[in-house]
Amino acid sequence: MAREAWHIKGELILSCNCTVFCPCVLSLGKHPPTEGYCQTWGGIRIDDGKFGEVDLSGIALGLIIEIPGQMSRGNWSAGVYIDNKADIYQVKALTRIMTGQAGGTTHLLSILVGRFLGVWQEDVRYEVEGDVRRFTIPKIIDGEIAPIAGSVAGQPTTIENSQYWIGPQIIVAQALKSRYRGHGRNWDFKGRSAEICALDWKGP
Repeated sequence: MAREAWHIKGELILSCNCTVFCPCVLSLGKHPPTEGYCQTWGGIRIDDGKFGEVDLSGIALGLIIEIPGQMSRGNWSAGVYIDNKADIYQVKALTRIMTGQAGGTTHLLSILVGRFLGVWQEDVRYEVEGDVRRFTIPKIIDGEIAPIAGSVAGQPTTIENSQYWIGPQIIVAQALKSRYRGHGRNWDFKGRSAEICALDWKGP
């Protein structure tokens, strides 16, 4: 597929092995993760999306990422889970976007990911109940993410006006539960750092 104009609007959650809160948002990868390395899974809900003429709206996807040290030094390992309701054209489009090959917002992934683990289609579910985000892929990911309350009642703690590429406002969150089992990995990040972010990605 040639490079096409594309966009994704929706929401992303990340759950990682850092203690609260992950320094990468502010250090832009120049400071190592709190444990010296990064293990993370993420969930994306696409409310409105398109890649050329391919409609991506309503698709959910997950990802796993491992980073051996500072984020900006690269050598990441990454894999993508795509909702099994997606057709072959949607899978091809999302693969190009999530590997950075489509250019634009996610282009950095084509530079930083040294080992791409693969693309798998599964029953991917992204649900919202109040402030809690639930993300599940049966027998693989079981996660619940909740914002950390700010000083203003009813408002979460946020980080804004940073240069973090994922989005202009990051909601500081924590994992109520966070299990990942797959591809030789068995992670449990309950109580660890998490983030919630509105997505507005585009390219090329």
